[in-house]
Amino acid sequence: MNEFILPDIGEGIVECELLEWLVNEGDQIEEDQPVAEVMTDKATVQIPAMHKGVVRKLHYKTGDIAKVHEPLFAMDIEGEASTESVSENVTESTNNVIEESVEKLASHEINQQGSQQEAFILPDIGEGIVECEIVKWCIQEGDLVEEDQVVVEVMTDKAVVEIPAKHQGVVTKLHYAQGDIAQVHTPLFDQTIAGSATIASGEPERVIQTTEEQQTVQEASASQVSNTKNGKALASPAVRRVAREKNVDLSMVAGSGKKGRVLKEDIEHFLSNNAQKGPSSQNKSQSSSHSTLVNTSESSDILETIPMRGIKAAMAKQMLASVTTIPHFTVSDELVMDELIALRQALKPQFEKEGVKLSFMPFFIKALSLALHEFPVVNSRLNKDETELHYLRSHNIGMAVDSKIGLLVPNIKNVQNLSLFEVAKECDRIIASAREGKLSNADLSNGTISISNIGAIGGMTATPVINKPEVAIVALGKTQKLPRFDETGEVFAQSIMMLNWSGDHRVIDGATMVRFNNLWMSYLQSPQLMLMHLK
Repeated sequence: MNEFILPDIGEGIVECELLEWLVNEGDQIEEDQPVAEVMTDKATVQIPAMHKGVVRKLHYKTGDIAKVHEPLFAMDIEGEASTESVSENVTESTNNVIEESVEKLASHEINQQGSQQEAFILPDIGEGIVECEIVKWCIQEGDLVEEDQVVVEVMTDKAVVEIPAKHQGVVTKLHYAQGDIAQVHTPLFDQTIAGSATIASGEPERVIQTTEEQQTVQEASASQVSNTKNGKALASPAVRRVAREKNVDLSMVAGSGKKGRVLKEDIEHFLSNNAQKGPSSQNKSQSSSHSTLVNTSESSDILETIPMRGIKAAMAKQMLASVTTIPHFTVSDELVMDELIALRQALKPQFEKEGVKLSFMPFFIKALSLALHEFPVVNSRLNKDETELHYLRSHNIGMAVDSKIGLLVPNIKNVQNLSLFEVAKECDRIIASAREGKLSNADLSNGTISISNIGAIGGMTATPVINKPEVAIVALGKTQKLPRFDETGEVFAQSIMMLNWSGDHRVIDGATMVRFNNLWMSYLQSPQLMLMHLK
């Protein structure tokens, strides 16, 4: 018997509930036939068979929770010996039989020395991330790579990530060029792995199918049984997205992939042919879109075209979602910085002895956390239905960083439990990583409130956009020496910084925001007050 492994059925999904078996033990099934219907926390999905054969054992009952990457059912694949019989034959075989097995392995790109040709599958690189841009290859075809050696740098919509090799071996093919968009769970490069103990494993025939089956599982998962039998074209979600963007009916496109699967190239070919035939072969929206693209009077005025990818694309979506769904209101005030400037100047040498740079940001972050204890509503978020307001225990305070790959907002976790020195250390680490574009997904996730320091580049006032799903953000202006009047009417100089708050008016009212800001400012204008609350 051969085990059918439950494939990936969505980003970050590790288990699902078995709603209904569409087959019974003993049934003859066809390739691509739906065999089970499962429910994840996002959708109901039908799982297709990868091979033709007979179902021998169902491992789960209706209502059970099935694990991704674990056996779902067992079957006999038509025209293929089961893994059990292969194992028994190898165990009982003579040296001549082993030599014949080696020759069979050689015909499947596994040579007589045990080297195996294998595709490196791009792994999950972050929750919800389905594609990434190839920033830089650290290897070339023909290179010998070591296990855990960095082979490529990719950029997601959150950060630049280094991908390490899983095995030692020689790179035989790179599937993408620099600047290409690579899909998660698809082959990134091919590699000849030296010294694979294929015969000692006792399952030589099973080993030679590993890469092919892995790719088939991913294709079956991606298509989620979208096939021509049920009236839908066979295509991956990425191809369907391209079709939607270009207003193409996939049922009208001839697929050149396996079993008629529609590929991106097929869509381009379809559009090219229709363009030659004239607008009558396309709907009005396609014709209008195409006409706009080929309008020479407009295109001739374009200096440069830059794809919206990675961080820039993510920021565009995030900002659009924020300003269109959150009713912003703003509050501004002047912060007197004199005492804070003096305290920082006094503490700087002590921090430097410990190898930590002390800026003003750690003071702002720690004071913000202290103020959040008194105003927990500012550290909250709405649920998706806007029916519940969740007060958050952790103060994960973000700070906007202008990195080489775009605007990033990493956050320091659990500031309420950190000392000023620990906050400063985290600031140093996060800023250094952000400027290199090498922040972890953990650094960029689960922020609860944000600070933007526009004053660092010379700005004074701003209306910051809330980092959804947070409910508040503050922009710090630059510090200026300005004249002010004392109680007797005498003019004197003060160091003044403008503070600019944006709040979510569904959650916070103006009075609450002003009171919160007053408390925060009191800790900064008289830093000794923070000593009362530090733990």
